Amino acid sequence: MARLPRLSLPGIPQHVIQRGNNRQACFFVKEDYLVYLDKLKEYSRKCEVAIHAFVLMTNHVHLLLTPEETDGVSRLIQSLGRCYVRYVNLRHERSGTLWEGRFKSCLVDSENYFLTVSRY
Repeated sequence: MARLPRLSLPGIPQHVIQRGNNRQACFFVKEDYLVYLDKLKEYSRKCEVAIHAFVLMTNHVHLLLTPEETDGVSRLIQSLGRCYVRYVNLRHERSGTLWEGRFKSCLVDSENYFLTVSRY
């Protein structure tokens, strides 16, 4: 079955959630968080996506992002995933997928929801 297209609009914030496969950890040591954040910053600039807020849990992440282009968030998450998964697999001597399927995202269509996501 083909993947359904994502609803992504330039200038409209998105709440992005990405979970570890089978709810397993995706961050194991402090350095993992730092590498993830460094790459998030790098790819957000390359993909022209503003980062408003984030939370990195041991087994998932929440991001509040606003793309300048329609496919900005998808390109950001794809680039970040490729780099970070390679790093984790090498660093922790593991193989295979790290993330559980596609990332989840929804448009943030009100100031109230924007503030709620930011507080989380």
